[in-house]
Amino acid sequence: MSAVTASSTATRAVVAPGIAPDPRSRKPGQRRFSAINVVAFIALALMAIGWLLPFLWAVATAFKTETDAASGAGGWVGESGPTTEAFTSILSQGNVWVWAGNSLWTSAVITLLTVAISAVAAYAFSRLEFRGKKFLYGAVIASIVIPPQVLIIPLFYEMLAFNLVDTPWGLILPQVVAPAMVFILKKFFDQVPIELEDAARVDGAGRFRVFWSIVLPLSRPILGAVAIFVFIGAWNNFLWPFLIINDTTLMTLPVGLQTVISAYGVQYAQVMAQAVLASVPLIIVFLVFQKQIVRGVATTGFGGQ
Repeated sequence: MSAVTASSTATRAVVAPGIAPDPRSRKPGQRRFSAINVVAFIALALMAIGWLLPFLWAVATAFKTETDAASGAGGWVGESGPTTEAFTSILSQGNVWVWAGNSLWTSAVITLLTVAISAVAAYAFSRLEFRGKKFLYGAVIASIVIPPQVLIIPLFYEMLAFNLVDTPWGLILPQVVAPAMVFILKKFFDQVPIELEDAARVDGAGRFRVFWSIVLPLSRPILGAVAIFVFIGAWNNFLWPFLIINDTTLMTLPVGLQTVISAYGVQYAQVMAQAVLASVPLIIVFLVFQKQIVRGVATTGFGGQ
């Protein structure tokens, strides 16, 4: 009888009027909408719109005639309607495909070297004990806050001393050192269980074999994210390629397109067309690898986990 009475009392407590249901008792997968969530969603939506509007305006301007782009007549479409004159003019005036190829292969080499150097350095800081480790790691962390523009003149004189000015390696080598990527990879390697490495070493694996066969396969998400970040930065880099390269056949896409615009005057439709052309490869890369980017950011500890 006592069990029946307890069950009846519990049932009445659940269905009794005036008693609010426990919010933690919602069904699995059921979402709870609160005022904070709604406000956060609206704020994020406004931020997304604020980010997209300039890009959409650039795309719309790129498909206008120069007259409509300069006068602003016709709003988003223009009085003369959409046209591809700006893109045709850009593609016909310069070695755009050569510049795009230069950007592609130099960015790929920079990405490969940066990921390799950063991964080895990060693993050393994470697992090895050596004299001066704390000092060197502190120097890496401190170098993150140094603006790259401060190093432009010393780097240029260094490339000049090695006769690397106006050469592909003079463009590539100064960009392969990325302290921020060393820090990100080191934080991830710290989370890899040391027991896996100890088991491999007991089986006779050396330090490099452990790094190559165990640590790197477990680090694919973060390595992919770092590679994408480095590739985007190398593709978008304008200042260093602009200073180190004078040969038009070695220019990257951002520098080459800028020389076309400078040579033929400021034409707003062509300026927007060159910006759209330069951003298309990056948009494709992000759409293809967006899952790796999100996963890599989350696993570094910067995603709120």
